[in-house]
Amino acid sequence: MRGLDLAIIALFLVGMPLLGTWIGGRQKSATDYFVSEKRISWWVVCLSVVSAETSTLTVLSVPVIAYMATPAQGGMTYLTLALGYIVGRIIVSFVLLPRYVKGDLVTAYAYLGQRYGNGMRATASITFLFTRLLADGIRLFATAIPIKVVLAQYGITASYWVIVLALGIAMVFYSFFGGVRAVVWVDAIQMLWYVLGGIVVIWVLAGKLPDGWFGRAADANKFQLFDFTSSPLTGAYPFVAAFFGGALLSMASHGADQLIVQRLMATRDVKAAQKALIASGFVVFLQFAFFLFIGVMMWAFYNGVDPVKDLGLNNKDELFAHFIVTMPSGLSGFVIAGILAAALSSSLGALASSTVTDVYERVRKTPMTDEERLRHGRIWTLVWAGLLIVCAGVFASSNKTTADPIVVQALGIAGYTYGALLGAFLLGLVFRRVTQADAIIAFVSTVLVVGFVILGVKFVGTTPTIDFAKADATRKSLTGWWNTPLGVAVTLLVGGLLSLRHSSEPRSGAVPVGDELDVEPKA
Repeated sequence: MRGLDLAIIALFLVGMPLLGTWIGGRQKSATDYFVSEKRISWWVVCLSVVSAETSTLTVLSVPVIAYMATPAQGGMTYLTLALGYIVGRIIVSFVLLPRYVKGDLVTAYAYLGQRYGNGMRATASITFLFTRLLADGIRLFATAIPIKVVLAQYGITASYWVIVLALGIAMVFYSFFGGVRAVVWVDAIQMLWYVLGGIVVIWVLAGKLPDGWFGRAADANKFQLFDFTSSPLTGAYPFVAAFFGGALLSMASHGADQLIVQRLMATRDVKAAQKALIASGFVVFLQFAFFLFIGVMMWAFYNGVDPVKDLGLNNKDELFAHFIVTMPSGLSGFVIAGILAAALSSSLGALASSTVTDVYERVRKTPMTDEERLRHGRIWTLVWAGLLIVCAGVFASSNKTTADPIVVQALGIAGYTYGALLGAFLLGLVFRRVTQADAIIAFVSTVLVVGFVILGVKFVGTTPTIDFAKADATRKSLTGWWNTPLGVAVTLLVGGLLSLRHSSEPRSGAVPVGDELDVEPKA
């Protein structure tokens, strides 16, 4: 009986926020609210990092990548990115992470304030806030997809706006009352839940597939791991672009994005944070492979038909949810609850901490008491929850017009700014003479250059042209995996050249490469 599925989903939506609030306990200070006073075990943070970065986008969209892949593209080439992710995390663990954790900072951008000044700190923080708003708006919309499909089975028509509102309320509940400790523990529990849900899907699919499906999938290159033949400039996942781009993307997302850095700062010390970050790279690789394999199994089950034209779905990202609702009652509800679990990984604490400590307190210019920081942290948690709900609703209204899976769309948004964010950190480490003005000019220049390349550069074969029209079969855009490396290169080039104007001595207050960070006091 399908009522059992709805009961499981309803129990999850109510129970998980309550569990998170109970785990979080009463927040005694702003530091406790933002970084949990560094008391969380590394393995819990590792699971939280994985849950935060993959979430519903992985569960719903990564299987679609393998399903839709042509023989020329290869079904498993997405894993090249994950290999780069591992390398990027190792570099961050030993280059950037010690400066955050030893420094006892509240946000990653506090380091930029120490290195350059508050102008660069605010610039990076505001960029993070808007990038995270757009990316997490897509993530929240992605969660609404399976719920809409389930409700349709009962003849209930609910708009995406209504669904994302309900999800947003559930997410903000434990973030508001439990702080980052609740967020991290709920992330860890929810990751285990949606992985178990994936195992259930594989078990159900295995009993439905015809004999010989594995060999047929292999003949269609569904298990091809690397792509050395497609264009490194315009291919989907060419090895050089995906591996190198994945490494730089991971360095940016895990070294310059407060969503992840906040979780790592909640560990006990540098070694614990390093273990959590490096281990998360290997877990992500296995998780990507796991959900890509589900996509291959669905390809064999549906005989590779077009999800929109042949199955009547609104978009291809509904394919996984479409299969789930056909599963036996109870199992279907359990898996859908797992997908919802992936979505409730909250970025609200990261958004609030960056807003309060990097922007508001700098604009205010007078020190805030701990009680004031805590109160403003909770206020901004509510504000960002409202903005995320609105953003998710807007994406839901426009998603029918796009051809890319939602996971690619989310990474594409980050591509505009991740290179500049990571470049700002590396610039301060590499060039001793660079000043705040140099860094801000380099940062803004990078965002403009990368935006121009994404929107205005098309390739006819290997020849670049300036064309702001939408890409098509004859004109292709530069593959998005080059966006972050390009951004880092532009930042280092512009900032490095500007720094040549100054004397050989580092500016007053700068942190030379390898020196301990003179840190700010705790929030």
